[in-house]
Amino acid sequence: MNPRSFREYDIRGVADRDLDDATVRALGMAIGEIAVAAATSDGAPTVVVGRDCRTTSPRLFHALTDGLRVHTEVIDIGVVPTPVVYFAAHHLAPAAAVAITGSHNPPADNGFKVLRGALTLYGADITALRDRVAALLGTDAPHPHHAMHSRDVIGQYVEHARSMLRLGPRRPRVVVDAGNGAGGPTAVALYRELGCDVVPLYCDLDGTFPHHHPDPTEPSNLADLIAAVAADGAELGIALDGDADRIGAVDATGRILWGDQLMILLGKAVLEEVPGARFVGEVKCSQAMYDELAKAGGVPEMWKVGHSLIKARMKETGAALAGEMSGHLFFSHRWLGFDDGIYAGARLIELISRGHATLAERAAALPVVINTPELRIPCDDDKKVAVVAAVTAALKADPDVRGVVDLDGVRARFDGGWGLVRASNTQAALVMRCEADTTERLATIEGVLRAHLAAAGVRAQ
Repeated sequence: MNPRSFREYDIRGVADRDLDDATVRALGMAIGEIAVAAATSDGAPTVVVGRDCRTTSPRLFHALTDGLRVHTEVIDIGVVPTPVVYFAAHHLAPAAAVAITGSHNPPADNGFKVLRGALTLYGADITALRDRVAALLGTDAPHPHHAMHSRDVIGQYVEHARSMLRLGPRRPRVVVDAGNGAGGPTAVALYRELGCDVVPLYCDLDGTFPHHHPDPTEPSNLADLIAAVAADGAELGIALDGDADRIGAVDATGRILWGDQLMILLGKAVLEEVPGARFVGEVKCSQAMYDELAKAGGVPEMWKVGHSLIKARMKETGAALAGEMSGHLFFSHRWLGFDDGIYAGARLIELISRGHATLAERAAALPVVINTPELRIPCDDDKKVAVVAAVTAALKADPDVRGVVDLDGVRARFDGGWGLVRASNTQAALVMRCEADTTERLATIEGVLRAHLAAAGVRAQ
């Protein structure tokens, strides 16, 4: 067992190195104990399990369900995107649910997103789960004697999503690039159900991801989608990550729309129905997002990065929509409050369908800001927290800094812009992002952050 695989809001590692059968079986037993404690009726509780299409997912599924069936019955919903697992946790009301997925990580990686009821485990609950798994590894594995049933819920997901949408008269042509991940068939089915002309790109399931890495935050991974949108005369290109809980989007001009830009477009649409709606963003999002939503009458709040943390904050505040720059978008307005790239794509289609303006025209009206992409800087897991603490202290003492937000890493405000450094929750890396009014100011702010990182012992290439 590699304890570092138990991260802030999920469990993730190199599958054949960190997630051996004994560890995964013990994980299943530990989750089964959580399900028993959470059950509200007599008899064996149920746990929903879905998995992505990675080559290691079948092995992890069998080991996990062997452990689960010591304590619980299992509902196997098959190879599905993570949002369908989240939907099943609401629709079937199990005691717990597990998505087996490596998300946007390399093909050799895999992992688990765990829910108690419909709420994702994170933070201290993941730590407690890790400790329980370690304790169970020292015991004999009991026989898995409870039943396992298969159930197809994709049809119910598509129908429920369709019923929540309020489309106008227009239907854009859409290219969907699933990167050969788990979301392709479901996304294509939903968008066709909405009446769109859908062009599938890499929507067949292949856990080796032969065409490109399934991470829409990397512009190079969107090159084929941009070309297909142009070649097919489409108005919109939708990219999904490996388990389809994140969305990337491009317009007919080839412009990439990042998560915080989509938040502006979709948030303003929400405000037309819910004046004064609350929104949650995260520390990497553009200041323009917060300013534009506030200007439109919304109440935006900056919060920590991470799907579990964002969902918890939405529940606390009653936010209608939340989003991360990485493309995690969470609708509680006409949806169920979890991150869902497929449904977010449907809401973008809905937005376009309601008016004459094309997506490219809407994108052209967004505020013009100059920023870096999300820069990932390699840093050992056991060093990154200390490095961020050192950079935070240095920025607080920097006379050019006009203010610091340190709820997740450090976001420092300068004249004419801001810069962020934080520890990644999913990788041995630091995350840096900067934004400014001019290219020259951006270079200056980025240079300040790089200098502070170098002083803390990390060289940012």
